[in-house]
Amino acid sequence: MHIGIDVGGTNTDAVLVRGRTVLASCKATTTADVTGGIVAAISGLRHAFEPRQVTAVMIGTTHFVNAVVEGRDLARTAAVRLGLPATTALPPFVDWPDRLRQAIGGHAYLCHGGHEYDGRVISPLREDELEAVAEDLAAKNVESVAISSVFSLVSNEFERQAAEVLTARVPGLLVSFSHEIGRLGLLERENATIINAALRVLAGQIADGLADSLRAQGVDAPLYLSQNDGTLMDLDHARRHPVATFASGPTNSMRGGAFLAGADDCAVIDVGGTTTDIGVLHRGFPREASSEVLISGVRTNFRMPDVLSVGIGGGSVIRDDGGTVRIGPDSVGFRLADEALVFGGDTLTATDVAVAAGLADIGDRARTRHLGRAFVQAALDQIQHRVDHRLDRTRTSPEPMPVVLVGGGSALVQRLEGASKIVRPEHHAFAGAIGAAIAQVGGEVDRVFTMAPGTRDEVLDGARQEAVDRAVAAGARAGSVRIVEVEEIPLAYLPGNASRVRARAVGDLLPGH
Repeated sequence: MHIGIDVGGTNTDAVLVRGRTVLASCKATTTADVTGGIVAAISGLRHAFEPRQVTAVMIGTTHFVNAVVEGRDLARTAAVRLGLPATTALPPFVDWPDRLRQAIGGHAYLCHGGHEYDGRVISPLREDELEAVAEDLAAKNVESVAISSVFSLVSNEFERQAAEVLTARVPGLLVSFSHEIGRLGLLERENATIINAALRVLAGQIADGLADSLRAQGVDAPLYLSQNDGTLMDLDHARRHPVATFASGPTNSMRGGAFLAGADDCAVIDVGGTTTDIGVLHRGFPREASSEVLISGVRTNFRMPDVLSVGIGGGSVIRDDGGTVRIGPDSVGFRLADEALVFGGDTLTATDVAVAAGLADIGDRARTRHLGRAFVQAALDQIQHRVDHRLDRTRTSPEPMPVVLVGGGSALVQRLEGASKIVRPEHHAFAGAIGAAIAQVGGEVDRVFTMAPGTRDEVLDGARQEAVDRAVAAGARAGSVRIVEVEEIPLAYLPGNASRVRARAVGDLLPGH
């Protein structure tokens, strides 16, 4: 048995799954500390299992992205870039919002090092420079450091050597490597690594807290966190790479919805309590964003699902502005059960409109009788239009595509112009938790290769095998691993037949890993 948990802005959902069968489900209110909601959700499943029956627990959490957005609980962080005499024009943190930079300290250092695209050294690493940096880090009580080197995706040698020098002189210093976090593009890769470094202390605290919460429920099964590519990572990996959890919630909902509907290629619309997330799946996995991703105003380039969000959900506040209906973007969020009209509150929400229209049967419908039919229909039409508009932006062809509706607020969407068919599967309200429970283990290779004449097939086969090996090393059962994506992008602006090659493999979780 697996337990899957999805932490949303309004609700924390938990499901108990055996194979492809959902045995039990529970919806609890998300708490301010998040962990409390997780404990309550697991408690709601306790009638359906004995602790020894659970072989794995998978959690999709918003802990880390919330910390960045709110600028709280972040470690004192420094950025060390290896690239002198190049890269001086745009130093680390050059494009960061002042608020976020100040929240983490924002110390930046430029040192010699780095490589060209073909592996040639820009300048040798200078240990004396790094020793001086280490002394300054210690003096400023820096807890975590992000090390980035020019073209570290070609060679990570200097990043590793720099870490050895720094950690030898600053015991306990946490290190994040850019070649493990981001992709091509120095500034964006560096930014992603800095964000990861700033979350390292919090990641350790949360990992310990989640493990303690499970033990308090008598569950001693391995704990995994969901990544934003639809795969899993264990707690040790999560402590080192917390940014990999960003957008894992929408990813889980998309994969869970496709799983419930039995579809591999479709669009999934997840209508939650706060937002509606729309994404497209290919071969059962979310389409990835092809451009840079903004995280709290910072440009990054680590993998993220291509998801469009709109501020519409079951908790969205609805106002009558002189005869004009206004929906959101503010939401009562996890206070829905206290503030919505149908639950005895005094705030008109999208849930109240759904109940008034007969689309949902929850709470006290009598408290919505004063809402006029025209007003209710106008609100539903506006929701329909805004969701339809976002769905149209995800399309890559004019052909209608199948759409899977999931989420507790999915009753708000009844028709879609761009859909060939609409499926609202059983257990649709728990799609995020189910997506977490069925998640697989992945391995990925993404770097620049120089292809000599006649070696292309050999290079691609090597990348595929490396992706498979990484999946197995991460805990996948060897016989279940398959390649789900291979992408080759020739870099025409570079000489020497250079190409960026990206290969992804996934496999089922090895029991007991």
